[in-house]
Amino acid sequence: MRYSKLFGKTIKEISNKYESRSHELLTRAGFIDQVASGIYNILPLGTKVMTKIEEIIRQEMNNIGGQEIAMPLLHPKTLWQKTERWQTVDILFKTKSRFGYEYVLAPTHEEIVVPLAKKWIKSYRDLPLYLYHITEKFRDEPRPKSGILRGREFGMKDLYSFHENHDDLLAFYQKVIKAYLKIFTRCGLNNVKITEASGGSFTKKYSHEFNVTTSAGEVDLIFCNTCNFTQNKEISKLKTGAKCQKCEDGILKTGKAIEVGNIFDLGTKFSEAFNFCFIGRDSQSHIPVMGCYGIGTTRLLGAMVEVGNDKKGIIWPKEVTPYHCHLVNLSHLSNISDLVYNTLKAEKIDVLYDDRENISAGEKLATADLIGIPIRLVVSERTKNNIEWKERTEEKKILLSVSEIIEKLHQFYL
Repeated sequence: MRYSKLFGKTIKEISNKYESRSHELLTRAGFIDQVASGIYNILPLGTKVMTKIEEIIRQEMNNIGGQEIAMPLLHPKTLWQKTERWQTVDILFKTKSRFGYEYVLAPTHEEIVVPLAKKWIKSYRDLPLYLYHITEKFRDEPRPKSGILRGREFGMKDLYSFHENHDDLLAFYQKVIKAYLKIFTRCGLNNVKITEASGGSFTKKYSHEFNVTTSAGEVDLIFCNTCNFTQNKEISKLKTGAKCQKCEDGILKTGKAIEVGNIFDLGTKFSEAFNFCFIGRDSQSHIPVMGCYGIGTTRLLGAMVEVGNDKKGIIWPKEVTPYHCHLVNLSHLSNISDLVYNTLKAEKIDVLYDDRENISAGEKLATADLIGIPIRLVVSERTKNNIEWKERTEEKKILLSVSEIIEKLHQFYL
């Protein structure tokens, strides 16, 4: 992609309107654009990252047996009345058609997925079943903040599991935990804490959150400085400075984090609401046990930037970078850089090419740092027939031939 043709350019100005570091950098670098409080456009650079995030999620969900479906965002009122959540969930966006029918804009999908599964699950032989989708969600947040970290419309992956019994649910629950940790690691997030929490608005049972520790977070954690014990401070009775009850060696401390995922034991709450039964191994009628597993995809985008940045801009993990490399032409003649660009594209290398004319070298290099692609390639009079290679997190620069660049890029992204 030629930067001169890219929709959504970098913004030089820094103002006090930004609510978080990720909000500032994603806006200034041309990844997102705010429509209103809690509502954002995702621009071409942002959609490329989102596509890679979603593909990582699909791979790991498929690896544990998930099947992808697509469910509607417009939910009939009658379904939410069956679960008695039409009046009890306070973050619902409700709407009425000109014909008098009432609907909910989907904040979650239990009311859709349960009657769907009920149509096909008749016997224990049909279980377990794992259905997931990646879609938009709507929640009437009273205080949207921190850019895309807490919005009124946002991206989400939901997986819903159906089981014969609670033991089978717990076994799958552990598989999901492992899959989630793989997803977050592939997205460059190695500082994720699995946190004990309450079920919140959607279930009264226990849940586990996946929190990325960062001073910019809005979740308060209390955790052990020695083992992996962590609780959401909002529900915890433990105190800072106390001895850890799990390992008995560590001391409890507090810190901030961003929640990027959560998993719930739903039990039979929603199955019962829809009179959902199956014939078990004993030829008797049984109610399927359910689990729900969410990842906030747009929130994950923001969290990666919160922890992956420096004073110059964003630093993207290589699995989700919008482009493999950022080619910058600093030469007065564009024929050499054009040739490099076309050669890299022919080798199936995804390139963002800053081909702008009458732009200073300093501005072009600052743009590359702000956008944060892992590899910067520079063509200039000084490099002659070679290309300058620089990694975003390193100061070292080396000169390489085009063939060496291609080989090194393939090795980097293995």
